[in-house]
Amino acid sequence: MRNYLDLTGKVALVTGASSGIGAATAEVFADLGALVAVGYFNNESGANAVVERIAAAGGKAVAIKADVSNAAGVKTVIDATVEAFGPIDILVNNAGSLVERQKIAQVTEERWDYIMDLNLKSAVLCSQMVAPSMVERKSGAIINIVSIAGRNGGGPGALAYATAKGALITFTKGLAKELAPQGVRVNAVSPGVIDTPFHEVFSTPEMIKNFVAGIPAGRTGTSMECATAIAFLASNAASYIVGETIEVNGGQLML
Repeated sequence: MRNYLDLTGKVALVTGASSGIGAATAEVFADLGALVAVGYFNNESGANAVVERIAAAGGKAVAIKADVSNAAGVKTVIDATVEAFGPIDILVNNAGSLVERQKIAQVTEERWDYIMDLNLKSAVLCSQMVAPSMVERKSGAIINIVSIAGRNGGGPGALAYATAKGALITFTKGLAKELAPQGVRVNAVSPGVIDTPFHEVFSTPEMIKNFVAGIPAGRTGTSMECATAIAFLASNAASYIVGETIEVNGGQLML
């Protein structure tokens, strides 16, 4: 039986892959045959655990430490990926964080800039550095991980994060238009309320309860439910999908 999601031999870089959606995506990619670079910055033990799980399942992966909020860090992770496995076929711009919940009066210029750098500029720089090789080979897939916050403005104190994710949705469309004629597909996945360390840090149980009350599916999502959507967009099964943002939110937001 043919596997329409087959990624055998593809080189994939997943930023922010030491836990949550990024970690699940790295493992799904490896399960589908890809060679995976697990990008991380602070959570070394988490990244190493992802690599170990992939190896135990018969896959190949390497953990690479880099701060992708700046150009030097982006160059580090891309160069290391290419050195380990070869040219990158799949880029997942997953690195990002809400950082902290703040009302507009509390947000400093430095904090605003950092949130933009981490959630938006990182994806722009990674895409910019990876795209030329993809264009040269007339093949490649870039998947940006955005958020339901980019559609609805986010929860309490998430203004800067929501703004960055909204901009990333727009960036996805613009980059898709630029690169599609050259054989490179750009899309996005927009998670809703997903059971990950993100919400363990930034959301109280009461907040989660209120979120779930507005989700038709009646529950939070899982990292794996996002990872499989990402894998679909990375595969040839999505060969005619360009510039789209797939909402993975249990019906919380329907567009």
